[in-house]
Amino acid sequence: MNHHALVPLGLVALTGFLLPLLVARARWAQQVPRLALGVWAACGAVFAVATALLPAQMVLSGESSHRLADMMFLLRPPTVDQILHLDGRERLAFSLSLAVLSLPASAFVRRLVRARRVRVRHAGVLRLVGRYDPALRATVLNDARPAVYCLPGRSRRVVVSSGAVHTLTPAQLAAALAHERAHIAGRHHLLVAAAEAFAAVFPRLPLARHGGTAVPLLLEMAADDRALRRCTRDALATALYALASGRAPRSAFAAGGPSAALRMRRILTPYSAGHPVLRGLATIASAGLAMAPLVVACCSFPG
Repeated sequence: MNHHALVPLGLVALTGFLLPLLVARARWAQQVPRLALGVWAACGAVFAVATALLPAQMVLSGESSHRLADMMFLLRPPTVDQILHLDGRERLAFSLSLAVLSLPASAFVRRLVRARRVRVRHAGVLRLVGRYDPALRATVLNDARPAVYCLPGRSRRVVVSSGAVHTLTPAQLAAALAHERAHIAGRHHLLVAAAEAFAAVFPRLPLARHGGTAVPLLLEMAADDRALRRCTRDALATALYALASGRAPRSAFAAGGPSAALRMRRILTPYSAGHPVLRGLATIASAGLAMAPLVVACCSFPG
């Protein structure tokens, strides 16, 4: 086997198997959800690139493989001129990489398009049956059940049921609205689409299996943390309790939902911000050290 394939092979094992298992079991992930989401996103990106580079390194000649390895280590992508002057074997390697990379990329685009169609249809219904409230900066829907949710993307809007307006106190309603606006501002629907795409393309992969469960929950927690900049913990927790039974479209983010009990407990249990961050960075660093022997082995071979 071409020894330059060791690094992408190691990255596949690290980001597809080892790191996802560590992060899925880590307590710090729910305490610092933005750091955990960054790890999941980085794992997905690196895994996709590594799986694309692996077949290329398998078919390239020694000299071309060495040049590609140098580009990987120096994070220096090939120029357009280099791509236009590839030889036959290099063209094959480039085609294989593009073919592998197109699988998760096309699945990601399909999910974005599908979710956008659902949101556009739902936004059309809201324009007919809902009314915009300038004081709330949200669309109010006539429904006795308390619910607050948002439609992200181009048709972005926050939706509040009349039941929520009557049930929640002003502080609770403001907390729920801040939570939904955090989803919109953070473009959280993109990470959900990416997690769903990986689950569809690599269903048995720990990165896809654990990420598909962890990412939506972490996004809710990240939105909770951002909402807490504008409201109190009691207001947000009691709002979640009141909205726990509410319903929202599948393509929307809801303030309540099945994760409300876990998030309420997290909101009402303060923690020291420094320690979870340090534990998270230690987890990432210890997993990254697993790559060191492969990098040394790769660099120790001539050519």
